[in-house]
Amino acid sequence: MPKIFEYLGILIFFYSNEHEPIHVHAKYNGCESKAEFYIVEGKIVEIKIKPVRGLNPLTGSKLKDFEVFLEKFSEKIVEKWIDYFVYHKNIEFEKITKRIK
Repeated sequence: MPKIFEYLGILIFFYSNEHEPIHVHAKYNGCESKAEFYIVEGKIVEIKIKPVRGLNPLTGSKLKDFEVFLEKFSEKIVEKWIDYFVYHKNIEFEKITKRIK
């Protein structure tokens, strides 16, 4: 389970056996959601946040924090996904403790 970011206590990661579409998981206090990235001609055209089967989803302020994080870091997330799953590179974990504006 490669951890790629932590943002305000939200752990953002991939499972090691992931599949397409490119997506990332976010976990906070026992709740988990995932964000799927839809890419057309090399550009992210949409990000959909979805629940993870069998788990309570992120809600309220933590869901909003995750949405804001995705807006700012979506390209970096996709880059890390490709590096890890396509090129089999090690990826760097980044901890962000200040709120993104």
